[in-house]
Amino acid sequence: MSSFRSKLVISPVTGGKRWLLIEPFEYERGKMESFDIIRVPKDFETDFASIPRIFWSILPPWGRYGKAAVLHDWMYFNGKKTRKECDSIFLESMGILNVSWWKKKVMYLGVRSFGSIVWKAHRKKNV
Repeated sequence: MSSFRSKLVISPVTGGKRWLLIEPFEYERGKMESFDIIRVPKDFETDFASIPRIFWSILPPWGRYGKAAVLHDWMYFNGKKTRKECDSIFLESMGILNVSWWKKKVMYLGVRSFGSIVWKAHRKKNV
C-alpha cells in the first residue's frame, strides 16, 4: 500500500513564496508485485501547489495536500516519470492524505489541464 515514509521538513526561502526541504522526503508507491520509492532530496525548492492567487481563499498553495504537492513538484522537475504518471501519483497521494474528494478532483483536473506548461519548461531546462 502506498504511503509517505517521512515527515516533510521545510524552511521558507527569502520572500516566503518558495520553500526549501531541510531533510529528504520519501513516498512509497506500493503495488502487489513491487514498490516504487520516490525520494525528494534535501535542498529541493518548492512552491507547494501552484494555484492562482485569486483561488487561495478556497485552495491555498499549502494545506492537507501539501506533501502531495511537493512530491508532484519534484516529479515534474526530475522528469523520470511521464507527466500522466506524475499526475496520477499526485491524485493517489492526495487520497492517502485524506484530502476531500472535491479538492482532489479540482487539483487533479488543474494539473491535467495546465501542468503541461511547467512540464515543458522543466524538460527544456533538463535537456
